[in-house]
Amino acid sequence: MSEQLTIGELASRTGVATSALRYWEELGVLPAPARVSGQRRYPPSTVGLVGVVLLLRDVGSTLREIKAFIASRSPTGDGWRELYQRKLTELDQRIARAQVARTAIAHGLACPHADLFECPNFAAGVAALLSGCSLEEAHSQVHSH
Repeated sequence: MSEQLTIGELASRTGVATSALRYWEELGVLPAPARVSGQRRYPPSTVGLVGVVLLLRDVGSTLREIKAFIASRSPTGDGWRELYQRKLTELDQRIARAQVARTAIAHGLACPHADLFECPNFAAGVAALLSGCSLEEAHSQVHSH
């Protein structure tokens, strides 16, 4: 039998706290390991799987999405591609919203009014938001004049 890792050794090799590893196991993100005298024993391949979880977390995936990604693995399937496509679409939308927010903040910083609440453009933007416009629509309305 190949070398088996305790949860402490897995934590040491991956930099992930043992509490997080237990939580991921509880959620089904990591498979339940074998037990020896009640203690978890992980195959060495689990180090790579934890690395995959970290990578997917760092690109913005939720634990639910990570679990689905890992479950979608099969020798013949490419279900992971659909999951990646959805995440890419979500990230594109978040980037677009962040760019609009950045532009609005930059305009606020460039405002000549000492008190932003006294700026007619700011007030018009707030009114547009309250009328149901998105930030992008409100910003466009204010600056289209």
